Amino acid sequence: MREVLRNPAYRKLFSAQVVALVGTGLLTIALGLLAFDLAGGDAGVVLGVALTIKMLAYVGVAPVVSALTSRVPRKVLLVSSDVLRAGVALSLPFVTEAWQIYVLIFVLQAASATFTPAFQALIPEVLPKESEYTRALSLSRLAYDLESLLSPILAAALLTVISYHSLFMGTALGFVGSAVLVLSTQLPQLKSSPVTPFLERLTRGVRVFWGSRPLRALLAMNLVVAAATAMVIVNTVILVQNTLGRSQVDFALTLACYGLGSMLVALLLPPVLDRYPDRRVMLTGCAILPVALVLVAILASTPDSPVSWLGVLALWFVLGAATSLILTPSSRLLRRYSDTGNRPAVFAAQFSLSHACFILTYPLAGLLGATLGLAPTALILAAIAVGAGAVAMRQWKSAEPVQGAKTQPAPSTTGR
Repeated sequence: MREVLRNPAYRKLFSAQVVALVGTGLLTIALGLLAFDLAGGDAGVVLGVALTIKMLAYVGVAPVVSALTSRVPRKVLLVSSDVLRAGVALSLPFVTEAWQIYVLIFVLQAASATFTPAFQALIPEVLPKESEYTRALSLSRLAYDLESLLSPILAAALLTVISYHSLFMGTALGFVGSAVLVLSTQLPQLKSSPVTPFLERLTRGVRVFWGSRPLRALLAMNLVVAAATAMVIVNTVILVQNTLGRSQVDFALTLACYGLGSMLVALLLPPVLDRYPDRRVMLTGCAILPVALVLVAILASTPDSPVSWLGVLALWFVLGAATSLILTPSSRLLRRYSDTGNRPAVFAAQFSLSHACFILTYPLAGLLGATLGLAPTALILAAIAVGAGAVAMRQWKSAEPVQGAKTQPAPSTTGR
């Protein structure tokens, strides 16, 4: 992966992503502590509402902003989003009511929904070779996984010497650092597309998805990932500390196993994708996830078994690895079945549609876990994953073109 970091533009953009992720990680910790200060025992309600607002912003804002800013220079768009996110982070320590958190979180996540798809759509232009782009995707996956592991450690260390309010300053510095790095990067000149009606620009990304079987398969695979991820994010703490009676340290260790599986696959995947088609790799992940969820159900129903704890660690490693098998190559599909004119809209559509799946699975995992128990919840989520995986396989029934082979161009959405 060193060769892609030799590209000065990508090196700066990747550094911008890393420092922004560190800031986001600090924000997660600080926001939880702020919610507890304001709401005490109802902090979970505040955070739950904030998380829902985050997902709604992601789903609703990304395609609209992509349509409105289709002719705005990418550097202006990215830097403006970072500056807005930094301003929100600096405002959070001064809130005194829960509703103020909700408003600021919506603004911050709307800025993130602007930044992330535009940033992701830019990388294929900076790294036009597919082999380099694949390695950049693995680095991006590693950055996300390392952030989830290291940010809590960094926050814990900082909280020994500063108050949690100061963590918001760290968040703002992360976004400012990202803006400075983007501002100093020489970005490729993107071809401007003809002026088209707003409604056409708004639906451009979805129409490209609907016109391509592999992208329709990706929509279904988003639901497979969301079903498994919801079980991990929502119910790990209940499974580890309540069902198995383990400690908080064991809870953290379980999530670390999930991140470790994802990171290991991200490291090993580039040479695999050079040899095998994306279809085979991603559908393998779709096949593994529901099987793992069924095994989770078995372990949840036999908490006194001597292998339950080790089984959970192993399964969380497998869940992380299988999720990475789907997520890491997904942007290759977006790149392959789009062009420079519609690529920002396609990435925005994926950003929005993938998060829409979480709006379904997050509350479902929580509600079913509380009413039916963890074993039935895991089985229901497994059934959802099986159904979505079957749809993905049916949509993608023709083999993925050989790497480097000429593919069918994405449907034109420029009106020409």
